[in-house]
Amino acid sequence: MTALSVTNYTSSSFALTGFPGLEIYYFWLSVPFFIIYVTVFLGNCMVLHVIRTELSLHQPMFYFLAMLALTDLCMGLSTVHTVMGILWGFLQEISLDACIAQSYFIHGLSFMESSVLLAMSFDRYIAICNPLRYSSILTNDRILKIGVAILCRSSMLIPPVIIRLKFLNYCRPHFLSHSFCLHQDLIRMACGDIRFNSIYGLALVISNLLVDSVLILMSYIMILYTVLSIASREERIKSLQTCVSHISAVLVFYIPIIGLTMVHRFGKHLSPLVHVLMGNVYILFPPLMNPIIYSIKTQQIRVRIQRLFLKGT
Repeated sequence: MTALSVTNYTSSSFALTGFPGLEIYYFWLSVPFFIIYVTVFLGNCMVLHVIRTELSLHQPMFYFLAMLALTDLCMGLSTVHTVMGILWGFLQEISLDACIAQSYFIHGLSFMESSVLLAMSFDRYIAICNPLRYSSILTNDRILKIGVAILCRSSMLIPPVIIRLKFLNYCRPHFLSHSFCLHQDLIRMACGDIRFNSIYGLALVISNLLVDSVLILMSYIMILYTVLSIASREERIKSLQTCVSHISAVLVFYIPIIGLTMVHRFGKHLSPLVHVLMGNVYILFPPLMNPIIYSIKTQQIRVRIQRLFLKGT
């Protein structure tokens, strides 16, 4: 976008960044992105449908998986209109209010996914380290309370920092570095006092993503300690195999976050295209991969999905 077109934007609108240098290929780029979004929606809806309709899957592990699938589905819904809007050519800018709302959902859903992964690690810890008390600890009532706590933690801690965005003065060029809105993008364009947003935002990241990742790591250290104390090699392998799907989901979630953080912090000299690609990986990779991981690695889900397809033929 030329410097002249910047003047066409009002103080309450922001230019979305597509794929710099690849504008003539947007139609072709829209094809894989459309396929990815369709896969995200269908994959997570299928996981939710299978868990809802199969009574044998009404267990703590699969309740948490349903929470993960619902979170991933909402993450896809929160960005599809801006990403595909740019590629299909009917969206080039976004209003401040819409940008703030989108950043709220993106960050809130990221915190929610981290919380769900932490709850799933607790589920695996109880199942392996204290199997005799598994059903008495993770009752339906307790799972419901965990779900409510996750929702409150993810939705009620963010508003102070998000609402403050509405009252900042944005005097720098209104160019977002992604095809969607992030909190760090908006405060980068602000000229007023952003200390509250910076400090509170950092505190949110530490208290959510960092603490969750440390607790997940600690749970797996204790799981590994318990598994290594099992005499039978077959039982050790069987116990660890129940954790493969969750470990994969954790890596799929945290690796893109680390990559995007490194690019934002140390990659200012990199091409804008790198920032855009990392942003899309951060948004789309977990919702795309989680249904695939659990469909392949979790036998109960895989069998039910196969049965579902066989019924349709």
